[in-house]
Amino acid sequence: MSRKYFGTDGVRGAYGGPLINEDFAARLGFAAAQWLQQTRDGRAAGGERKVLIGRDTRASGPALEAAVVRGLRAAGATSFSLGVMPTPAVARAVREEGAALGVVITASHNPAADNGIKFFGTHGIKLTDDQELQIEALLATWNGGRRPPGAVEPRPEVAVHPRSAAAYIEAARRILPADSLRGWRVVLDTANGATCATSPVVLRALGAEVVGIGDGPDGRNINEAVGSEHPGPLATRVRTEGARLGIAHDGDGDRCVLCDERGELLDGDEILTLLGTHALAQRRLVKNTLVITVQSNLGVDTAIAAAGGRVLRTNVGDRYVIERMLAEGATLGGESSGHIICSEISPTGDGLVAALKVIEVMLATGRPLSELRRALAKFPQVTAALKVREKKPLETLPTLTATIRDLERELGARGRVLVRYSGTEPKLRLLVEGPTDQDVRAALARLEAATRADLNVV
Repeated sequence: MSRKYFGTDGVRGAYGGPLINEDFAARLGFAAAQWLQQTRDGRAAGGERKVLIGRDTRASGPALEAAVVRGLRAAGATSFSLGVMPTPAVARAVREEGAALGVVITASHNPAADNGIKFFGTHGIKLTDDQELQIEALLATWNGGRRPPGAVEPRPEVAVHPRSAAAYIEAARRILPADSLRGWRVVLDTANGATCATSPVVLRALGAEVVGIGDGPDGRNINEAVGSEHPGPLATRVRTEGARLGIAHDGDGDRCVLCDERGELLDGDEILTLLGTHALAQRRLVKNTLVITVQSNLGVDTAIAAAGGRVLRTNVGDRYVIERMLAEGATLGGESSGHIICSEISPTGDGLVAALKVIEVMLATGRPLSELRRALAKFPQVTAALKVREKKPLETLPTLTATIRDLERELGARGRVLVRYSGTEPKLRLLVEGPTDQDVRAALARLEAATRADLNVV
């Protein structure tokens, strides 16, 4: 059975729409607390069923948080507000404080008009598809916020933001030696989001001179022409400031895009290859394994194999990467979008941790980022995202499936084709890799034409 409300990263949509509104948020909070009551993790956390809640800087965040709390309390759970907090900081707090559940009110890299709700289980790990299905099944139990007769009133909410934020900052600061960034100039784009009060604090504590971008959140400007989705200003500023590197987060801080000292951008594939090959050279890559998604460039596989490691691939979504990492005992994985998971440090994707781990390699080797990035030689790749009115099952699209089959036969082992729907937006995503730029551009044009023949593209 497929999930109706949850996508690849929680429930997400336009604020005030059919999903992301106060009523649905309360129902979802109630269902999540009911689910906790029925699960081993919820019972293990004790009768109070402690839930930690964080949010990004969107104007709609406080109202949605209050609604989720209303639902949680109605089902007898005790919630604690972390205030504005990066997603990885919430995940860490859940793990460190032994909470039964973590909730983050965020739409990540989406515009300010959107918002969302995602959950973390006991150890700071995102819930599985099956767990989200179980919560969905309990949405119908919502009682409008009325407490059942004889129910014990949960303890009042208390703010634990200072303690959790300080603990997250201190843990990140310890990744590098004290004052190791003295003399470094770093451009940092915090996307007017949740990392504005964490990432710059850590970098400055390590001695860096931080040049800020996207560091003035007003509730409406999160991700607006800044952040990991809009890295142009970062690249420009790195060049004009003569910085050692640039770092860009998304609105909730679980992504990282980097910029080398020349103003050239690095995506998640380059970051993962850099970290993976260095760890292999130092014989520190656990199980000699890197976990990535089907979206990543084939060059990652080639580079890791040449360095003596292996690559495992999952469906798109950092939680699928994490699930495979846990199953394999691996500690490094991520996505080309910039979700980087260093599980020995963070239980989920953490943009700050990823940046610090890359800086660690720069310090260890004495090499600039423009040289280290050469670990990955990418296969020629082109992508497109077509907005569609309806996500019809791909197997029901005759022209598109035939075109995919033909292209796969023509490319053989020299390339690949990936066609999938976005898990968070009404878009069909197309990707082609192959031996030459001309080959992949021609293949993409054929895929786009086939898509338009079978779907209503807007």
